[in-house]
Order: sequence, then C-alpha cells, then structure tokens
Amino acid sequence: KLARGDEWVESFDYDAFTADIKQLGDELEKQQGPADVAHLKKMVMWSNMCALVGFATMGYSVNFLTIFALSTFTFTRWTMVAHHTCHGGYDRVHPNKKRWNRFKFALGGTWSRMCDWFDWSEYSRIEHDLLHRCRSLQAVPSMSLTVHHSSRHPEKKTVMPEAWNVEHNNRHHYCLSEIEDPDLVENNAVDIRNSTIPLVFKYLLVAFNVFTWKWFYYAPNTYKELKLAKWRKEGRKIPDGVVPSDAVTIRALLSSGTPFYSFWEFVSIVVGPYFLIHFFLFPLPYMALGEYLGTGHDMYWTAVKNLFYAEALTNAHAFVAIVTNHAGDDMYRFRDGCRPYSGSFFLRQVLASVDFWTGSDINDFMHGYLNYQIEHHMWPSLSMLSYKKSQPLVKAICKKHGVPYVQENVFIRVKKTVDIMCGTSSMKWFPEEYEKKFLEKDVLAEAAARAGKKSRNTQLLSDKCMQAAE
Repeated sequence: KLARGDEWVESFDYDAFTADIKQLGDELEKQQGPADVAHLKKMVMWSNMCALVGFATMGYSVNFLTIFALSTFTFTRWTMVAHHTCHGGYDRVHPNKKRWNRFKFALGGTWSRMCDWFDWSEYSRIEHDLLHRCRSLQAVPSMSLTVHHSSRHPEKKTVMPEAWNVEHNNRHHYCLSEIEDPDLVENNAVDIRNSTIPLVFKYLLVAFNVFTWKWFYYAPNTYKELKLAKWRKEGRKIPDGVVPSDAVTIRALLSSGTPFYSFWEFVSIVVGPYFLIHFFLFPLPYMALGEYLGTGHDMYWTAVKNLFYAEALTNAHAFVAIVTNHAGDDMYRFRDGCRPYSGSFFLRQVLASVDFWTGSDINDFMHGYLNYQIEHHMWPSLSMLSYKKSQPLVKAICKKHGVPYVQENVFIRVKKTVDIMCGTSSMKWFPEEYEKKFLEKDVLAEAAARAGKKSRNTQLLSDKCMQAAE
C-alpha cells in the first residue's frame, strides 16, 4: 500500500514525462547564445563590485557593509561563476574558450586560480586535474547503476577543485538522494540524529555547523571522495570496517582519523595554503598603508578581522542556499542507482530537489542561482539564464504529469533541513515497487534508443550527455 502523499505514482506516465523533459532540454540547449554570455557578464560584474567594495574598505573599520560585500563576493564567485562555468554551462556559447570553459577555468597555475576562483582549494596541482577534466563518467548499463569515479565536468569549490569533480559533479549529481550521495544530509547528520542529548544541544551543534561547514565538513569529506575515487581506480581494497559513504569531518580527523589521508596532508594540501594566503598575505597592502599613514599595523589587523567575519557569514549564506537544496520531510530517498539521463534520473531530480523563490536577477544573485536546483540537476551543463527560462516550463510539465514539484522560501527549507539534521523529521522513501518498475523501463528505453540511434539525424541533449558519459 502506498504511503500518504505517494498516490500520484499510480497514475504517473513515465514515458510521456520522460519525452517532455528530454524535448525541453534539447530546446533549451539550442536557445543558448549571446544572451547567456551577456547575463554571465552582468552577474560577474555584480560579484566583482562586491569584491571591490569589500577589499577597498576592509582595512578602515570592522563593519557590516565590508563583511557583507566580502562574504557575497566569495559566495557568488563559487555558487554562480565557478559552479556553472565548471559544469560546462558556457562551453558552447562563450567566445573566450581559453577561460570560460570547463577544462580551462581556474586552471593553468596559481595566478589563474586566484583570478578565477580562489577558495578553500588545493594550492598545488596534481595529476587528478587532467583525470577529472575528462568527460568519462562511468556509466554501467545496469538498472542498479551507481557511479563510482571520474566525472564529466571540471569543478572547484570550498575544497580541492579536483575533489569536487568527484564529490559534486559525479557522486552528488548522479547518485542524488541515494546512500552513495555524499551530500545526503540525513546520512551525514546521523550522529546528531541518533544522539540522546537534549534537542536544544542538537540545535547548538547545527548552529556551529552553519558557520563552519565549508572547512569543518565539506573540505575534508570532499577530499575523502577524491581519495576514494583514486583508490577505486587503482583497485585498492577498502579496509575492513570502513564505510565509504560515511562523512569525514575535522572531528573525525582529530579523533579516529581516516585511512584515506592524514590530518597533516589535509592541512598542508587542502586548507592550509588558502588559510595563509587569503587571511594573512592578501591583506598585507594594508600593513604598508598603515605604516605610511602612521597607524602602525592597525589597518592590517582590521582587514584580517573583516576577512574572518566574512568567512563565517559566507559559510552561513552557503549553508542556507546549498545544504537545504535536497533535505526535508517532503524529499524522497532511493535504494538503487539509476542510469544517467534516463526517465528515473529526471524524475529523481524533481523528487529529491527543491527550488526556492525565483524571478529577478537580484533575488537569484543572492541565492547564487541555486534556487533553480531542480532544473540544474536535470541539465547540469546549461547556463544560469537557461535555468531561469526553464523553471516555469519544468514546473508546468510536472503539474501536467502529477509529479510533486516543491518550491518554497529558502528559510522555510532551512527549518526543514534543521529538523532532518536533529532527527525530529525524516525524508520519504520512494515506493520500492515503482522504483524497480521505473529502473526496468530505463533499461528497455535505453535499448530502444540504441537500436534507433542510427536512424536519427538529430540528438537530444540527454543523448549527448550520455555519449560524453560513455
């Protein structure tokens, strides 16, 4: 018997829904052009203006305007600029192929990284840059597919760029809401959920995570995903008792440790260089200016304080806009993996993702364009403007086919995410019978598509993605 709220699945037309979504994706790709580039330039300009305000004022006083500007620059440079560029959203349309391309952005040395995207990222380049810039998503033709390593797009983030290739582009996007999803909040917060401490202390733990999660959780766990991918590629055996899906945090590194890397490796390669350069070397001009103005080192230390406060604020901003994307008691979980860009895949992106308020550029800017999460997960390699265009169309398709489409204010989603983290609510499980049924349909649909591929003169966006995956 279906659980309350799942009745829609009985009359769901898998084939019609899949056809509508694939057709829309193809149309969106064809529509991309100069307007998408112009929109990107405008968003980059807004982000750079925040940087200009923050950097020009951070040595004079500790104040909210400076902190907000610095924080917003860091947030938008990651969530909008790096995120969508590294997914390949501008590969086909941007005239500057040497920079605005998934295989070029923030690569080519320290200067390129600092100009394009300098965050909690690895300072040194390793061979994984090339490996994970390949479009080699390991797609196994099986109804129980789970993607294990390599990735289709280049990414960099609050952690090593190479690690985000694995963690975000691959494991998160293609294992969404499965146990293999490294960003599955319900699984990552299992210690807090199962704890017997009073609820008020759970809230305090969550509050601590809100302001520290990028370096306390996300950086070490994403680096773990990179190491895990390398182990699998090399055929190395995972030690007994080690659960690959378990999150690695600073707390774990300092207590029990992890077999994948040492605490010193994490500090020296992942977070240490950024910490030193961003917080202490970058503000050095204010030390010289202070000496010139006769204020000593006061301006330098004021700048350092502003940078630290901005870091805490950008952590909170990112938590609100990112962690809440796939958590809540109205979000579904799944037991088995599915074929990328299959009917099950598209359906899962809707059922395990949430859109926030959408519309104006300023609203979308402050959300980092992550308020179009459903559309982004359906077609990761489209532009920000394409997601804005597609949102009402995807919503209409879902309404047509009776598929639950969740769109709410981001702060309502924060409350629902905190409830998941504290264990006062739980996510829904997709009906097992229908999950298997749709996975079987995926296999049949793929076989039919392969059989008819030679007879088609044009390709849908999902077909191109699958070719890249293979």
